[in-house]
Amino acid sequence: MSEILKSIKKDSIKPLYFLHGEEQFHIEQVVEKIQSLAIPAHEKGFNEFVLFGKDLNVGTLLNYARRFPMMAEKQLIVVKDANQIQGIDLKENQKLIEDYALNPLPSTILVLSFSNTQDERKTWVKAFAKKGVLQNFKKLYDNQLPEFVASYCHGRGVKISMKAIQLLIEHIGNDLKRLTGELEKVILNVKLGDGVDADVIQKYVGISKEYNVFELQKALTQRDVVKANQIIIYFGNNPKDNPIQPILIILYNFFSKVLLIHGANDTSESGVAALLKVNSFFAKDYLAAARNYSLSKLAFVIHCIKIADLKSKGVEAGEEKEVDILQKLVFEILH
Repeated sequence: MSEILKSIKKDSIKPLYFLHGEEQFHIEQVVEKIQSLAIPAHEKGFNEFVLFGKDLNVGTLLNYARRFPMMAEKQLIVVKDANQIQGIDLKENQKLIEDYALNPLPSTILVLSFSNTQDERKTWVKAFAKKGVLQNFKKLYDNQLPEFVASYCHGRGVKISMKAIQLLIEHIGNDLKRLTGELEKVILNVKLGDGVDADVIQKYVGISKEYNVFELQKALTQRDVVKANQIIIYFGNNPKDNPIQPILIILYNFFSKVLLIHGANDTSESGVAALLKVNSFFAKDYLAAARNYSLSKLAFVIHCIKIADLKSKGVEAGEEKEVDILQKLVFEILH
């Protein structure tokens, strides 16, 4: 990702960009970087066009691409949600786009931004790589998130502790847009030169220091019945800040990873980190849970989480509220 951003310089912007994949945050970053450099501010009104796929057909797209800039050297055409361009799935239209990609107008910078993953084996897609940039932005793995957060903070001149990173990731997950949004809120509230620790994250991201899903996971790992139930009661008293679905997803992901450890040959921290694709800092938590939960118990726990998920969506829930579902789940996990 950083290599692509570094390659986008005022004098080296390519005539074609085909940006696709699951990670829209990175696609948006690349598009914003191109927009900031491609066209001078005083020329944008006539030579920068931001279009949406649903409003275009292939013919209209190519007409935009083939027009010449007005009293300028370059024009920029950005198409968002390019996968929604009318007729883009038709082979004859793909051939038209391919022909343009093989011989693009030098004065046009055409950026196609897709909101899903495209098939890079197709010739019309591959054509963009010959004279432009073809890039698939994939979702980051869990073990890549700590580095992403640390790197983002470093780029903003802020140091962040591993505990703070862990708390933030456990609370938000791999939604990079939301992650960076919360980080920006934190960075705006810390003094220059100050570090970001877990207390700062808890204060400005709105996570309770003692009662959050990370602490619940920790209590379940240690089989701390009292603490786990205190947290569930807190969740029940603050349902808007602690919706059940994200909690269940985090617990399911955690115990599913713990389950894998029981079949692992290498149960060292580094071996577990590699197996689970998590940062080695987190490996000790998974190892502790594996010691406290047998293989059969873990299978039961995962089954109970799935039942809780169904109930949270109204399947055979009866009169149970979210807090009732969580209390029953915690009881089943711990006993």
